[in-house]
Amino acid sequence: MIEVDVGLRLGAFDLEVAFRNGEGVIALFGQSGSGKSLTLSLIAGLVRPDRGRVVLDGKALVDVERRVFVPMHRRRIGLVFQDSNLFPHLSVKQNLLFGRWFAPRRGREINFDAVIETLGIGNLLARRPARLSGGERQRVAIGRALLSCPKLLLFDEPLAALDMQRKLEIMPLIEQVRDEFKVPIVYISHAIEEVVRLATTIVVIDAGRVKAIGSPGEVFGRVSAHLAEERFDRASVLTMKVVGANAAYGLTELQHPSGTVWLAGPAGPIGGVTRIIVKATDVTLSLGPPHDLSTRSALSGTIEGIEKDGPLAMVAIALDGEGRLFATVTRHAFDEMGLDSGVRVFALIKTSALDERKIASIPRA
Repeated sequence: MIEVDVGLRLGAFDLEVAFRNGEGVIALFGQSGSGKSLTLSLIAGLVRPDRGRVVLDGKALVDVERRVFVPMHRRRIGLVFQDSNLFPHLSVKQNLLFGRWFAPRRGREINFDAVIETLGIGNLLARRPARLSGGERQRVAIGRALLSCPKLLLFDEPLAALDMQRKLEIMPLIEQVRDEFKVPIVYISHAIEEVVRLATTIVVIDAGRVKAIGSPGEVFGRVSAHLAEERFDRASVLTMKVVGANAAYGLTELQHPSGTVWLAGPAGPIGGVTRIIVKATDVTLSLGPPHDLSTRSALSGTIEGIEKDGPLAMVAIALDGEGRLFATVTRHAFDEMGLDSGVRVFALIKTSALDERKIASIPRA
């Protein structure tokens, strides 16, 4: 269990954050400069707070009032940064064993061979970091952090320097680390697809303050429109059940209390639960169910909020059953259709607009 309640003033920037987490991944999400990495530095012991406490498994790592400050190397915390920070003069195996050096002899619960197998780096052990790809370096960095047998893992934008293909290779590995080694993780990112796929709880930080805490669906249902830097960033997160597949066309049927969404490709086992990300710009509104359209995914709900911005309108829809969906439409269409708060609508979503590679399959409890 990690408990954080700290404050720090750096020049004109004032940070005040508080959250807690047990097993699994808690994600710190927000725009660049919001205070995410500074929060991580306070947890890791790289920076001292002006006030507050950081407690890990009941032990105070920082308690300003009691003048407690445990040095970074004694905190049993593994760190993985955007840059893998591997030692260039050491082989992969030597880099991994360096992490092992920090693990107490009586607390080496994480097996070396298990880490190598999980991360798929057995064929890299003799290489130097200069001969590794970006994705391979991050695998080794994760392995080094794990082999220190930490009580907590901190990931600071670990995928930011990777291209999309490498990101799609590393995200499942982080899921495996989460599920197999059971080490709590604090994960920092400003990429919605990463935090939605990996995290159980999301802490939204904006200008040094916690703006929201909750599940991905709860958080992005409340604050998506206000976090987005531009309309193309606005998105909703929906939790859906996998109910069937159309093998002939390679489609997966996802069910929500408000309707059905078809996905191109797999989304986990039948009967499982998954999360999808729907961009507001990919939603079309209709006053009736779709007929004679190529778009087959439709969710019903009621308009509960409207924000007009120049020629566009941001429409918040309370979906039948649960959840909220955002849609961006032109003000011309909005007025012509007679849309307003309380009006019943159908939200149409193109299957081709959903990125099946970023789908999050929620593990069973």
